[in-house]
Amino acid sequence: MELTGNVALVTGGAGGLGEAAVRAIVAGGGSVVVADLNDEKGEKLAAELGPSVRYARTNVLDDESVNAAIAAAGELGTFRFAVAAHGGFGVTQKVVQRDGSPADMEGFRKTVDLYLNGTYNLLRLAAAAIAKTEPNEDGERGAVVTTASIAAFEGQMGQSAYSAAKSGVVGLTLVAARDLGSLGVRVVCVAPGTMRTPIMESVGEEALAKFGAAVPFPRRLGHPSEYGALVAHILTNPYLNGETIRLDGAQRFQAR
Repeated sequence: MELTGNVALVTGGAGGLGEAAVRAIVAGGGSVVVADLNDEKGEKLAAELGPSVRYARTNVLDDESVNAAIAAAGELGTFRFAVAAHGGFGVTQKVVQRDGSPADMEGFRKTVDLYLNGTYNLLRLAAAAIAKTEPNEDGERGAVVTTASIAAFEGQMGQSAYSAAKSGVVGLTLVAARDLGSLGVRVVCVAPGTMRTPIMESVGEEALAKFGAAVPFPRRLGHPSEYGALVAHILTNPYLNGETIRLDGAQRFQAR
C-alpha cells in the first residue's frame, strides 16, 4: 500500500508526535487531514504543507466531529489510513496519596476517556470508512496506527490512569487486527518511550539530559521524526499487523 495517492487522518496532528506523522506521510507522497483542537497550530501546519493537507477541528470523543474529519479526508482522495496520536491530558496521582486520601476518580476517567476511548472511537469509525474502499491486488484496503506508551508495560508510580489507558490501547491491537482482517484493514500500535516533544522540552535542558541518560542507546530522548518515520513505514508495510512496536532505545521505566 503506497502513501502516494491516498489520504491519512492524524488525530493530534497539530503538534508533537502527530505533527511528525503528518510530515512523514506528506514527505512520502500522501495527503493528510490534521485532526486536532488547536486551530492556530493546525491551520498553520496545513498552510505550510500545501494543498495536500487540510485542518479539521476534531474532538476524538465526539462521533459527529470524527466523522466530519473522515469526510474531509474523503474529499482529498481515497481515505485509507488513520493515526491516533492525540494527547495532552493526564493526572499524576498515587492510588492512595500521602494524606491517606484516595486518588481522584474524575482524573482517572478523563485520562482513560482521552487515550483509550478516544483511540477506540477513531479506530472504529475510521476502519468502517476504510473498509468501503476498493482493495488493492493483495486485498488490502488500509491501516490504522494507534499510539500507546512504554508506560503500558512498566508504568511508574503515580501513572495508574495513564498506564491503564495505554495498556488498553495495547490490548486493542491484536483483537482489532483480527476483527478487521477479513476487511483488509491492518492495525498496529506504536509504544514510544521518552520522546522530545514540545511538551517534554518545557521541563528544561537539565531534566531532558537526565531523562536521556536513562536510555541505553541512543543515550538521548527520541526524536518525533523517528516516530513519524515508523508510522510511515507501518502504513506501507503490508505484513505488519496486530503488533505493538516499542520505540524506546531499549528504555525500561523504573518505579519512579
